[in-house]
Amino acid sequence: MRNFNERVVVVTGGGGGIGGATCRRFAEDGAKVAVFDMNLEAAQKVADEINGQGGVAQAFKCDITSRAEVDEAVAAVEAALGPIEILVNNAGWDVFKPFVKTVPAEWDKLISINLVGALHMLHAVLPGMAERRYGRIVNVASDAARGGSSGEAVYSACKGGLVALSKTLAREHARQGITVYVVCPGLTVTALLAGVAEGARDPAKLLEGFRISIPLVCLGQPD
Repeated sequence: MRNFNERVVVVTGGGGGIGGATCRRFAEDGAKVAVFDMNLEAAQKVADEINGQGGVAQAFKCDITSRAEVDEAVAAVEAALGPIEILVNNAGWDVFKPFVKTVPAEWDKLISINLVGALHMLHAVLPGMAERRYGRIVNVASDAARGGSSGEAVYSACKGGLVALSKTLAREHARQGITVYVVCPGLTVTALLAGVAEGARDPAKLLEGFRISIPLVCLGQPD
C-alpha cells in the first residue's frame, strides 16, 4: 500500500539514524522525499539509496538553526519536488552531563538545534500548508520530554517545549486541515547515542546499563 503516493515530505536530520530510516519508509510508501541535513554527504547517501531502490528523493544541505538556510532549502524543495505536504522535524543534538556542569554555550546550541530549528521549519512551511488546507507535521521529541532524563536537563526542556508547541499548533491549524503529531522515542541506537557513550568513562558499561534498564532488555533500532 502506497499511502503517501507522490506527496512531498521533508525530513530534517535525514542523514542520521532515525531520520534516514524515516526517509526510507516514506519512500517505500510512495512519497517524494526531501532529505534535509547540515551534512550534505550524509543526506546524499540516504537519497542515493532511495533512488537506487526505485524511490524518489533529493538531498538538501540545511542548517536548521539558520532561518536564511531554512527558507532557501524550503524554496529549493518546492521548486524541485512540489509543495511540501508533510514535515518531520527530526534533527536533534545532545550533550550528556549533569546540569551544573554544563555551560551557557552548550545551552545555546541545544536550544538552537532542538527547539529553535523546529520553529524555523514550522514557520517556513505552515503558511503554505494553511493556504492549501492540508498538512501533516511530525515533531520528534523524546521520552525525556515526558519524564525527564538525568544528564539531559536542557535537552529535556527543549523536547518538552516541542511537545507543548505541537499541542498549540494542532489547536491553531486543525480547521485548516493540518494535523500535528509528536513521537517520543526512547533510547535508540544512533550516532547521537554513540556520542553520548563515548563521553563516558566506560562506554560499554553505560550502554549495557541503558539496555538492561529497558523492560524488553534491548535498545531501539531506527527502523
